Amino acid sequence: MPLRLIKTLLTFLAIALVLGACSRIDLAYRNLDRLVPWSLGDYLAMNRQQKSLLDERLKEHLAWHCKTQLPGYLDWLDRIRLMVANDAVTDQALQQRTDEARQAIGRVAEEITPSATELLRGMNDSQVAEMRQAFRDDIAERHKEYVDTPLAKQVEQRATRMQKRLEPWLGELNAQQRLRVMSWSQALGDQNRQWIANRAHWQQQLVLVMDQRATPSFEPRLAQLLQRKESLWTPEYKAAFQNTEQQARSLLVDLMKQSSPQQKTLLQQRLGKVRTDFSELKCLKG
Repeated sequence: MPLRLIKTLLTFLAIALVLGACSRIDLAYRNLDRLVPWSLGDYLAMNRQQKSLLDERLKEHLAWHCKTQLPGYLDWLDRIRLMVANDAVTDQALQQRTDEARQAIGRVAEEITPSATELLRGMNDSQVAEMRQAFRDDIAERHKEYVDTPLAKQVEQRATRMQKRLEPWLGELNAQQRLRVMSWSQALGDQNRQWIANRAHWQQQLVLVMDQRATPSFEPRLAQLLQRKESLWTPEYKAAFQNTEQQARSLLVDLMKQSSPQQKTLLQQRLGKVRTDFSELKCLKG
């Protein structure tokens, strides 16, 4: 439930860094309070009281987020744009931007933890059982889609997905860039397996915590799951995640070096539009 909100906000935080393809970020942000409940339907059916509480808390958290966090995101986007304008997209600079985004996500997690505690503590046994089954179905579906596929096909599909994400921001990739995207995908190897295994591990930990929701240990354990999830990662996933981040930074550095003036201009325009969309949100203006 709160995890979905964190992930959605993370999408906005990382949109410039990972060059996602969303063209109406402002529209999605304005409707987060409507979008999040729909996504929760994949995991559990809430009763009327729970829906009302979720709706109330989402509005409160989004108001807090817009007033106190978005101004910092505008500055963050400005730093991204300056990097591109100055041909200063380096591994070190990207690592700094990633750390800043991670800190922002941490603030969101801390803000919503009390609401998450109240919402999840109020779930009944039937809802917890429903969540447990939904998690099993989620892992089975992802395993079928991302792991059962032969590795060579996984690499090809991953490269295709990345190319589709990049092209709205850079335009059509040239031959050198397409080769670089493929080499990036190959370097990630069998990371899908570790990603899904770690996802299953986190979900299992949440289910165990839910079994303790009537005890004093519930809130601190849930806080760890939401705010310090890295502390619960499997050793294999920690290594895979570090490699994934390193490979992503390397990819972006190389793509910028290989970009034409037209591609850099398009990227600046798109980043500028993202900033404008955020800066013109009514909640930010007052």
